Amino acid sequence: MVTSPKNPHWWQVIGGLPFAAAVMVAGNALYMLLVAVGNITDYGTNFALVQHVLSMDTTNFGGTPGSGLDPDVMWRSVSDHNVWNVAYIGVIAWESLTAVVLILASAAWIRAFVKRDTFDRARALSSIGLLMIIALFFGGFITVGGEWFQMWRSTAWNGLDPAFRNSVLAGVTLVLIHLPTSAWGQSPPPVLSLD
Repeated sequence: MVTSPKNPHWWQVIGGLPFAAAVMVAGNALYMLLVAVGNITDYGTNFALVQHVLSMDTTNFGGTPGSGLDPDVMWRSVSDHNVWNVAYIGVIAWESLTAVVLILASAAWIRAFVKRDTFDRARALSSIGLLMIIALFFGGFITVGGEWFQMWRSTAWNGLDPAFRNSVLAGVTLVLIHLPTSAWGQSPPPVLSLD
């Protein structure tokens, strides 16, 4: 069998940009699903993070909680338990919706490969879901939590590193999906051809 762009070997398909993007999207989908399920089934663990970040009670570089706090920024703190719960439920709802969008995107990637359709729907859904991750972790955790609520000052309740990691993984995947290539405009070859 002669290999051509319209009839590549299976390993050329799996090694191509569309397949790499599909795998990255599926990884993000699985991650967001597990995060949402974990936060729903183990509500208290990450609720404590939301509580401490919003109340700003540990923004004293490792000091005793509630002591040595900066009075110039403490006016930003939120001590209402209802607000903590609403904020955390909002985060969980956003994570859940993001997981659903990325699962739909993953299904669209599979459909494009199986039916030899274009990647337009898969790329669009992926972009939406990945931007949702970036909005949550970069916009919500890094910007609002990290700067407005001064999470960077806390040694005990600081979610900046995971938020950065999640933002970067979503961003890298988003870049892959938007790299210019002729593979996006053509129907993909069959994945299961073992020739």
